[in-house]
Amino acid sequence: MSAEIARGELAPRLLGLAPERRVIAAIAGPPASGKSRLAGEVVAQMNAAEPGCAALLPMDGFHYDDLYLVPAGLRPRKGAPETFDVGGLRHTLLRLRANDEPHVAVPVFDRDIEIARAGARLIAQSVRVVVAEGNYLLLDRPPWNALRPLFDLTVMLSVPEEELRARLMRRWAKQGLDVAEARRKTEENDLPNGRLVMEASAPADFVIRV
Repeated sequence: MSAEIARGELAPRLLGLAPERRVIAAIAGPPASGKSRLAGEVVAQMNAAEPGCAALLPMDGFHYDDLYLVPAGLRPRKGAPETFDVGGLRHTLLRLRANDEPHVAVPVFDRDIEIARAGARLIAQSVRVVVAEGNYLLLDRPPWNALRPLFDLTVMLSVPEEELRARLMRRWAKQGLDVAEARRKTEENDLPNGRLVMEASAPADFVIRV
């Protein structure tokens, strides 16, 4: 059973878990639930308290490229579980847990060009808390469920579907899509992905209700 937690409690809790060893946390939730924003806030709060102690690992950096998605017929489903390199993410998490290298280079997704930039962020050995964020980090089905044992603390964001729909429509409008295309992407891809996250994820340690 997940316990509820306030946004402001997360950073001090994570710092308390990591006095002498590296901790990896996962923040999961549906598309447009605010995962990236929350993860960024938490990392910033920890670094304000102890400079250089925290770093961010976005799941979106492990998107398969369109060079694979288009011929595979998966481009319309970009963002669905099968459009990510789960094995690559798992091996990165294993490297981060081992923490036996001066740094680990991780990819970051560039939304402006729809491409993951390899080696765009370096996570130094001195970082004590790594915050991973992404839709499917807690998905309770292979191969995603191999990630769960690698997290020391997990959080799920819970947002009503109507709020998600409104946020997704605004997101696509900001990217220049007309109403019809924004609605198609929202209803045919994003919201089904969001329902999967909410219905098929393993219980998180904590839930934040938005």
